Amino acid sequence: MSTLYGLLVAPFVDVDFMRRALAGLLALSLGATPMGVFLLLRRMSLMGDAMSHAILPGAALGYLASGLSLGVMTAGGIAAGLLVVFAAGLVARASNLEEDASLAAFYLLSLAAGITIVSLSGHDVDLMHVLFGSVMTLGDDALLLIAAISSLSLAGLALLFRPLALECFDSAFLRGHGRYASPVAYYGFMILVVFDLVAGFHSLGTLMAVGIMILPAASARLWTRNLAPMLALAAALAFVCGVAGLLLSYHAGHGALEVEHEHGASEIDPAGAAIVLVCGLVYFASLLAAPGGLLAQRWLARRKHLSS
Repeated sequence: MSTLYGLLVAPFVDVDFMRRALAGLLALSLGATPMGVFLLLRRMSLMGDAMSHAILPGAALGYLASGLSLGVMTAGGIAAGLLVVFAAGLVARASNLEEDASLAAFYLLSLAAGITIVSLSGHDVDLMHVLFGSVMTLGDDALLLIAAISSLSLAGLALLFRPLALECFDSAFLRGHGRYASPVAYYGFMILVVFDLVAGFHSLGTLMAVGIMILPAASARLWTRNLAPMLALAAALAFVCGVAGLLLSYHAGHGALEVEHEHGASEIDPAGAAIVLVCGLVYFASLLAAPGGLLAQRWLARRKHLSS
């Protein structure tokens, strides 16, 4: 029993930066992961990945202007993400390009601009935290920011829940209820996604933030087809995977993490990658064992074949 306590509970009770990381992941699980469910249902999962890279140039410009300033990098990331969202939407509505094609074009341009800014800055080591995150070194300001964005995200989702659900399952019905209903739902939703991705990059980085959105949502989709249970299950899976990833990183490199936290992180934080890997393992397990997974579908097909 004491061994189990030392492995699972003691790191969060005894170590301050583990408690901060846990709090940050709880906020992200509640705020960002439900957005992943709607991205999945709207067949926009890859757009979420594109948007996570699109915020890079804004964060990089913020870094060049004020160093690792939380507020300036956040504002820059939000501005870059919103610029890509609205530019892609305007191009899609004013040309014969599909929405995903216009978003892909602007995302690639934004990513290329971000990489150029990073390469010319001469401070690529510090900016590794923008790319890969530093969940183990979250400070009070970062925690408050993540919590505020998650609260805003939940409030916005509550306001947009009905039109978003209608658009996922019957978009023609939503368009019939008014000329502006569908665009308001789309842009409102994408704004929330941008804010959640910006919150995610402070802990998991621009390359990993979308993982905690999409993978738990995909796992939950395999277990249930009802929207409300899917949202709750996705958030719960994200948090459990976050806890498991934190514990794996902590026990695999306890001493290194202590030194990194005390002296300021200068290397890539492995915790973000560990969290996303655990999310991936849960997804593959769900893909096999869930009612909507491979084994269940094969069993149903075989049963139907035998009964016929």
